Amino acid sequence: MKKYLIVGMLILTGIITINMKNENIEVNPLLTEWKTVHQTPPFKEIKHEHFVPAIDQLLTEAKTEVDGVINNPEAPTFKNTIRALEVSGKKLSRATTILFNLNSAETDDTIQTIAREVSPKLSAYRNYVSLNEKLFQRVKAVYNQKDQLNLNPEDLKLLDDSYKGFVRSGANLEGASKTRFAEINTELSKLSLKFGENVLAETNSYQLLVTDKKDLSGLPEGEIEAAAQLAKAKKKEGWMFNLQGPVYTAFMKFADSRKLREELYKANNSRAFHPNSHNNEETIRSIVNLRMERAKLLSYPNHAAFVLEERMAESPAKVNAFLEQLHAAARPFALTDLADVKEYANSHGFKDQLDRWDWSYWSEKLKNERYGFDEQAVKPYFKLENVIGGVFELAHRLYGISFKENKAIQVYHPDVKAYEVYDKDGSFLSILYIDFFPREGKRGGAWMTEYRSQSKLDGKNVRPIVSIVTNFTKPTDTKPSLLTFYEVTTFLHEFGHGLHGMFANTVYEGMSGTAVYRDFVELPSQIMENWAVEKDFLDIFATNYQTGEKIPAELVQKLLTSNNFQAGPMIERQLSLGMSDMAWHSISEPMIGSVAEFEKKAVAPTDLFPPIDGFCISTSFSHIFAGGYAAGYYGYKWAEVLDADAFSLFKKNGIFDTATAESFRKNILEKGGTAHPMVLYKAFRGQEPSITPLLEREGLSKK
Repeated sequence: MKKYLIVGMLILTGIITINMKNENIEVNPLLTEWKTVHQTPPFKEIKHEHFVPAIDQLLTEAKTEVDGVINNPEAPTFKNTIRALEVSGKKLSRATTILFNLNSAETDDTIQTIAREVSPKLSAYRNYVSLNEKLFQRVKAVYNQKDQLNLNPEDLKLLDDSYKGFVRSGANLEGASKTRFAEINTELSKLSLKFGENVLAETNSYQLLVTDKKDLSGLPEGEIEAAAQLAKAKKKEGWMFNLQGPVYTAFMKFADSRKLREELYKANNSRAFHPNSHNNEETIRSIVNLRMERAKLLSYPNHAAFVLEERMAESPAKVNAFLEQLHAAARPFALTDLADVKEYANSHGFKDQLDRWDWSYWSEKLKNERYGFDEQAVKPYFKLENVIGGVFELAHRLYGISFKENKAIQVYHPDVKAYEVYDKDGSFLSILYIDFFPREGKRGGAWMTEYRSQSKLDGKNVRPIVSIVTNFTKPTDTKPSLLTFYEVTTFLHEFGHGLHGMFANTVYEGMSGTAVYRDFVELPSQIMENWAVEKDFLDIFATNYQTGEKIPAELVQKLLTSNNFQAGPMIERQLSLGMSDMAWHSISEPMIGSVAEFEKKAVAPTDLFPPIDGFCISTSFSHIFAGGYAAGYYGYKWAEVLDADAFSLFKKNGIFDTATAESFRKNILEKGGTAHPMVLYKAFRGQEPSITPLLEREGLSKK
């Protein structure tokens, strides 16, 4: 009888679900210990219907763990309060991490519905913790005696972060203000999901079907073949193009049809700006207004001031000054480059006004003519499998690590590859998933994430499970996946984030790997891009997939000399996004006007082309409205200053110098968020970063 009572209780709590039709008992894998390889997620066993009951159950358990801290009758100590709070809710985090990672990389209507259902519950839980007065008083009591506790640096950092985290999460608020703060958090979690869903829906819904072969003029053979395959898959006659990154970029660079380039450009840059159910204008207004209101509840003038208090840049004034400094340096070159392309286009019979959808096309032709560099010429040397081998070899030469594919590790889609990563001493370091190709269930862009972060509690070093997700050129029936140079650098970038996660070596998960200031997190990723133009690195792997010939020195030189081509406009483009982000998050009064007009005013200093109607980038700017880059997009350029300065040390000592790499690993990659970024950087570099190497690398100090 006792056995049946236990089973009944498990059914009620959601740990076991019963399929009445098949009369069998199914265990919810999100609620059990995983017996998989390295305790990786059992993706083949996890079903959609497991998420809600598991998360509901784990929310209850997490709340019970927190209540144990709150109601502990003993006086507050670092161990029974700060550390206990840090380790609470880990099972909940494990389940929600899987859900939201899948919602980005392999989603469908059901997963999106589940994410919408559980997000308010998770916000309520976070509010329960962060706004709990009794819990905050325990944390505050420990914080007030920190100078007498003789804590080691990492414990002290955790204590400081915990206390500041509570304060920044509204713990000092009272009454109606505290209630409103919680309401805002819940609403923002819903709006962020809604924004991302709308962008994905708009991206997936657009199709450009070409039925006249003449309209394919200029496109490379591989792009035409891929378009034919896509049309066939959609049961259409002709050639189909969409807004997936590789397809869109190639079309804008090579398609001779100006009319179709314009159509595709406007479709891409007006996503979620149309008068339909996926329009993001009101969503943006709601997000920025709620963020502003929340900041003011905490006595900050705006959301940017709130965010930047915990960044290397420290304040909106410093960020704006940094953006203006780069803008002043880049603008003259951008205008010269624009005039250069206009003159070239005119000399080749183009008599119309050069517009946004003409830029990539004529710029690419000018680059080819001036440098003899054709982007298509390098693609045969960048077969995906060879690039993977080259990137892995780079990591081996720098850090001594090795990679071994393990097909016994379950993956969430057949395209995904899973690798075991081993350190130079042969010890297990990490699991690495790589997911390369676009599909309808995957959002655009490229990113690194984790399914498990590293931690080292009670002598047990839990190693991380890292994932890299991209949207690279797919293989066709006759050609393997051949990457563009941009895709090679993207892979190196995300792999750098991956190394940050894989090398993590901290006690606490909350400070592990990429858990650092947002304007520092791009250093480990962006420094890796520097190797992409180094001949000694390219010689490792860049061989012609048909002939086996190494990439010729002449072609490498063309790649090097053309790498900074049109650097001015490219920098202005990045700065425009940073300025837009800062404008949205510097408002101090509710935004009620036109989203497009607000954006237009914000980016006006950097704009190079006449304005056009129906154009708005903000409505698909997922980094700041559905991701973690609000008031932080400037961080990409900020980190470029760091990475250019850091790589100059590799250039001085040798690009494969193991001593420099070891210092980078020990002082930056392993340390995570255990110290202020500038302290970590100076430990590696021996000095604060200089902007000079970036200006030299971009060619902005030589013209």
